[in-house]
Amino acid sequence: MIIKQFEDKPLAHYSYAIISDGKMAFVDPSRDVKLYYDLAEKHNAKIIAVFETHPHADFVSSHLQIHKETGAKIYVSKLVGANYPHQTFDDGDTLNLGAVTFSAINSPGHSPDSITIIANDADNNYAMFSGDTLFIGDVGRPDLREKAGNMKAKREELAKSMYHTMRHKFNHLPDTTTVYPAHGAGSLCGKNMSTDASSTLGRERTENWAFKDLTEDQFVNHILKDQPFIPSYFGFNVDINKTGADNFESTFCGIPFSFGITNFINADSLIIDVRSASQFKENHLKGSINIIAETEDDKVETWLGSIVAPNEAFHLVINSINDRKTILSRIAKIGYEKQIKSIITLGANTFEAFKVLDIKDFKKHPNQYTIIDIRNASEVAEGKIFETAISIPLHQLRASQSQIPTDKPIVVHCAGGYRSAAGSSIISNIIKRVPVYDLSDAVKTFTA
Repeated sequence: MIIKQFEDKPLAHYSYAIISDGKMAFVDPSRDVKLYYDLAEKHNAKIIAVFETHPHADFVSSHLQIHKETGAKIYVSKLVGANYPHQTFDDGDTLNLGAVTFSAINSPGHSPDSITIIANDADNNYAMFSGDTLFIGDVGRPDLREKAGNMKAKREELAKSMYHTMRHKFNHLPDTTTVYPAHGAGSLCGKNMSTDASSTLGRERTENWAFKDLTEDQFVNHILKDQPFIPSYFGFNVDINKTGADNFESTFCGIPFSFGITNFINADSLIIDVRSASQFKENHLKGSINIIAETEDDKVETWLGSIVAPNEAFHLVINSINDRKTILSRIAKIGYEKQIKSIITLGANTFEAFKVLDIKDFKKHPNQYTIIDIRNASEVAEGKIFETAISIPLHQLRASQSQIPTDKPIVVHCAGGYRSAAGSSIISNIIKRVPVYDLSDAVKTFTA
């Protein structure tokens, strides 16, 4: 069998294609189907199946679109209660695709309806597509399904389920089994994932903490401790994936575009500006929030879905019409494309500029500024950069006005400069009495 791994770097998401004898199956496909169809054309393969290991929280899957356009069957656990055409796939169920046999293992823990997909071929090669159950060096967090999905479960219950999954569900598989997870380092679906894109079950049994000889209480305490924050869009995506998303490109149709025409925007409208920090600081619309989307390293998907609520409408400012499709594609990965009221370029118009911080003065007189640390709680717990800083995580800033003093100029910082662009723009919208500055990447000079 041929296994092709696809990486969506901004979301640290891995999806897979498995090919055998001219037939193809996918596991946990991302929203844009083009890369999968390109591979099918290259191998002249017929798309037969799509496996969903669970209803994902951090991205929108293309399983329903692939089914509609290719006739491929969708295989998912009966526990999902899926609202789209599907074939249930649980313990004991199998599917033959060419020389490959797929089987299901119910593996609750990250979610109550998770399955792990096992593929083995005539040469006795084994691969496990573990979804968000088993990661490289970690396991999936158990606290995402208390408020979303057909099956809700308390985090303690799911943590115990994960303990029993790791103890009992994979024991029959050989150490040589290749482990292919749905996520890697940088994903918010776990906390200590490796940068490795795959592993072997033997290596994980030796190195992964979840296979250590722990009591149930020890396991539960460890997995529940210090999990990252939950973006507001996660439950929203679970519900979309349970029903199935609309066609990827058709969702872009009908979004109004304006070149330098902005007078129709209501003063109370939410405006998201995805241009670079320097462009934003030089010229931006009043009240806009700068969530940068220049490169794949800029996690606009995560931060848009953390700062903006599901179903909250917003206008989108981009740098150029040439960026339109790329930015829309990234926003559609989390299902927010329907919330866009219009797309705007500023053209030659001049609006507002952002105040530039006097770094020398700040270094000499830091106590003359209110410093806001917008890093996550887990980062702050590892040590403050400025002892006097007030800690308010970025995803909580829009509701933080009462927590921010207004007797001094305000300086906003994160760990490297990316998040502080968004944070300073948010605070400048809710605090009007004093100047608001972005420390930006100068924060690195304080941590060197």
